[in-house]
Amino acid sequence: MIYKCHNCGGNVIYDPQRKRMYCAHCEGIDSEEPVSGGGVTQCVNCGAPLTVGRFQSAGKCDHCGCYQIFEERVSGQFTPHLILPFAVSRQEAERKLQAEFGGRTFAPSSFLSQATLQKMEGMYVPFFMYDYHVQYDWSGKGTKVRVWTSGDTEYTETSYYHINRSMEADFSRIPVDASIVMDDMKMDLIEPYDYRALENFQMKYMSGFIAEMYNQGSDQLEPRAHRKAERDTEDLMQQTIAGYSSVTPEFRNMNVRQRAVDYALMPVWVYEYAYGGETYTFYVNGQTGKIIGKMPISKPKAFGYTASVFGFVMIIGQIIRMIMEIA
Repeated sequence: MIYKCHNCGGNVIYDPQRKRMYCAHCEGIDSEEPVSGGGVTQCVNCGAPLTVGRFQSAGKCDHCGCYQIFEERVSGQFTPHLILPFAVSRQEAERKLQAEFGGRTFAPSSFLSQATLQKMEGMYVPFFMYDYHVQYDWSGKGTKVRVWTSGDTEYTETSYYHINRSMEADFSRIPVDASIVMDDMKMDLIEPYDYRALENFQMKYMSGFIAEMYNQGSDQLEPRAHRKAERDTEDLMQQTIAGYSSVTPEFRNMNVRQRAVDYALMPVWVYEYAYGGETYTFYVNGQTGKIIGKMPISKPKAFGYTASVFGFVMIIGQIIRMIMEIA
């Protein structure tokens, strides 16, 4: 399926800056009309064959440039419940990358140049979002130590306490990415998203971007979310046991119960840069602009900087020796 402009027939896409559907050919706003057909094998617009990944649910025709949405991969059991529309445009993502890395001392001069750019595309990444209710009972021993001096004598007083805590906590929408292509650690680091902007799923938001359907089931991924809920509950509990000199746990009983799970699509800009025979990948949060990635180091710049510093130190050393000889 594609969205065609009813004014000129152009491909209408979702524009993050305008927050509207936009036709770049005639500058029409909200002029889209859905056109079905083609599936994952043939472009709806020009009829050219498509090369589509196993889990890809939206993409772009290499022949005519029209963005396609593969309806069979966003329907039935694969229908997302929620979607977080892109708020950061491609141009803004590039500006943020330039601001973050462009001015760094050892950044390659070609960084962010079109000559070395391998890929810059917006992608909707599949996530499962879990809701939990947690009941946590905890008990242990604590001590408080007070030290004071009277005259020439130092006194130490140790008080012993039996600590009991009982906590209930509700967690909403703990995210876990459901893509085997995306690095789990990178996707954890690219959080947080502002979930208040989540909307009920609408296919039109996918037009103009690539997307994946989930390729790992919610049951398979649930342990990751479960561990997040346990970790956060433990952190909350420890905040209630402050002020003691020492704490020794004696009993822990945490019951984590899943209440619901939603399937959502979250926006990420993926930037791939070639340098020194290697590919460097950067991820930009498509809502907040947060950047995750490691910048390559320009060896000529690093060598030049080291040589300059060494030369400066040598000159200073010679000046000091001359001063000492004159004195």
